[in-house]
Amino acid sequence: MSRIFTSPFASVYPLYVAKLERKGRSRAELDTVIEWLTGFDAAALEHHLQAGTTFEDFFAAADLNPATALITGSVCGVKVQEVQDPLMRQIRYLDKLVDELAKGRPLEKVLRTAPV
Repeated sequence: MSRIFTSPFASVYPLYVAKLERKGRSRAELDTVIEWLTGFDAAALEHHLQAGTTFEDFFAAADLNPATALITGSVCGVKVQEVQDPLMRQIRYLDKLVDELAKGRPLEKVLRTAPV
């Protein structure tokens, strides 16, 4: 079992925020991505952050978006679609979405939706 599974989600969330803000993106965009991926609205996300929920429990409580199958590509040299462990794959999905935001990809493309 990976150490990240038992790490609090709240310990990594500020790192995601900092990475995105350095690249000119916002916390609101990150929260939108997390809501799209997990189904957690702002109140539910804040609850998990305050409660110190582990990644394992965070994703166990999530209602993953069915479009996650559209998330492909590499994170740290590992193709997300080839990750065998379901929890690690979910964590990599989030990492991939954050990376795409940081690289300036439009939000509607990150969320795998058609432009409005």
